[in-house]
Amino acid sequence: MSGAGSKKVAVVAGDGIGPEVIESALAVLDGAGAKFERVPVEIGLARWKRTGLAMAEEDLAALKECDCILFGAISTPPDPNYESVLLRIRKELDLYANIRPFQSQDLDFIIVRENTEGLYSGLEEVGVEESRTLRVITRRGSQRIAEIACDLAIARRKLTIIHKSNALKSDCLFLETCRAVAVRRGVPYEDMLVDAAAYNLVINPKRFDVLVTTNLFGDILSDEAAGVIGSLGLCSSANLGSDHALFEPIHGSAPDIAGKGIANPVGAIRSAAMMMQWLGEPKKARLIEAAVQKALACGAKTPDLGGKCRTREVTEAVVDCMEIF
Repeated sequence: MSGAGSKKVAVVAGDGIGPEVIESALAVLDGAGAKFERVPVEIGLARWKRTGLAMAEEDLAALKECDCILFGAISTPPDPNYESVLLRIRKELDLYANIRPFQSQDLDFIIVRENTEGLYSGLEEVGVEESRTLRVITRRGSQRIAEIACDLAIARRKLTIIHKSNALKSDCLFLETCRAVAVRRGVPYEDMLVDAAAYNLVINPKRFDVLVTTNLFGDILSDEAAGVIGSLGLCSSANLGSDHALFEPIHGSAPDIAGKGIANPVGAIRSAAMMMQWLGEPKKARLIEAAVQKALACGAKTPDLGGKCRTREVTEAVVDCMEIF
């Protein structure tokens, strides 16, 4: 894409710790010299409590008018019939590829998660004695997520296709399609049952490079991977479509620590770096990531990492480290 100067970014702070970590991400972007038009959009539980709608049609229209979205975290309203706002955004903007990188001192792998179908397709029947959720796997959905995964794997080592085709016959289509794309693209690959993958993520995570999987499996394995590298608070993600993108930390709204000033801002800061990469500013993206790594190495850690720093102190440390490079 072209430079970020002429771009419009919807800023969704959300609920819980969302506003705190988004404030940190914006401060770091300012420190990196990022230039773009910010469009604040209020979405989430707080809006629902005030207006009865977590996201109105005009909010969705505002998101569609922007080039991308920087997203904090939201809490879903306590109504079993209320559709997840984030799932609706992913569907409406067709953000089919969820890219979740995981890095630590000795680990570096990426989970590529199909983002619009599977068990999150929204096709459900909820009853008193029985409820059903329809798992949808399509060849189109499987092929396009496999293409994204292969794009990443070509520059790395290999691709691992994660599935459960021995028990879920819908996964046979996913596995077959991903294999065909990998063969056509000349990408070395293996496939692995999701339970075996979960086990190996704990005992031998270095065996993985790029993992591609379906929606629910990718959601669960991502949280496990976050635990392996140290904390959900460290992890970023990109939700990519053909025309739009949304960048968010993978942690939730964490209402138990909201307002205490101890939320880990690194996931949101790294998400901002991924956004700059997508906006055509790779130097700023690399600057931010290098500053994050330097700040962490120097001990700027919140309590989830065993440290004593507050959100603001970690943010300031990252900004200060950018001045070193």
